[in-house]
Amino acid sequence: MAAAMASAAERAVLEEEFKWLLQEEVHGVLRQLQDILKEASHRFALPVGGTEGPVKQENFILDTSSTDQVKGVLMLQGDALCQADINLKMPRNNQLLHFTFREDKQWKLQQIQDARNHVNQAIYLLTNRDVNYQFKTGSEVLKLMDAVMLQLTRARNRLTTPATLTLPEIASSGLTKMFTPALPSDILVNFYINLNKLCLTVYQLHALQPNSTKNFRPTGGSILHNPGAMFECGSQRYEVSHVHKVECVVPWLNDALVFFTVSLQLCQQLKDKISVFSSYWNYRPY
Repeated sequence: MAAAMASAAERAVLEEEFKWLLQEEVHGVLRQLQDILKEASHRFALPVGGTEGPVKQENFILDTSSTDQVKGVLMLQGDALCQADINLKMPRNNQLLHFTFREDKQWKLQQIQDARNHVNQAIYLLTNRDVNYQFKTGSEVLKLMDAVMLQLTRARNRLTTPATLTLPEIASSGLTKMFTPALPSDILVNFYINLNKLCLTVYQLHALQPNSTKNFRPTGGSILHNPGAMFECGSQRYEVSHVHKVECVVPWLNDALVFFTVSLQLCQQLKDKISVFSSYWNYRPY
């Protein structure tokens, strides 16, 4: 009898604690998540003088510690690469080539745009309810946390996992038409985000002769293609002779990745607390 009473009392205490969790702690975590993700969203927008206004331009000097064949400056404006000033030293004859974006061209970095869209969708999920709304079940909170975590994971993955491209896809991406003077036919370039870095890869190509005795094997998709990779563009076959990868750190991308990690941890901690309470009941009141 005493054990049953103790069990009933313990159950009542747990139910009160769980009720407090749903009514108070959940809302505190949601407010914390909103604040963090709004900061993350602002990093992507890079507003000047407040939350509105034009997006500022930032210049980034490419790190040449890995190669001195490519030097340059990239200008980033939000999710757009609005200028690229590149010097390329040709290894065969040490000829120095200089290219810049045409004045009427910008290159959208879809990874940044997609990541910010996922962040904003997570914010929408967190704020899409009445200010006085009360959660009635734990499963309701778990469902919300799963939805928010899905958007944050997608946002993080867009920055940490660049899309693989074939060499013909890079050749037809439009980047070859961005520059003045026009890129020679034996040069390909690709820009992408990897973690907190803006990366530039320059491929120097060797045109294969129709009577070449080389065994032609087209290369599949990759983030970074190696020398020796082959592909066909139009009626011409090419082989990659040299690859130069240079990059620059974008500090606000690093901030965004930290915000994603902290937010995902908060979501998981709240899920874990609700799961602990569920273990005390054989049925599922949550």
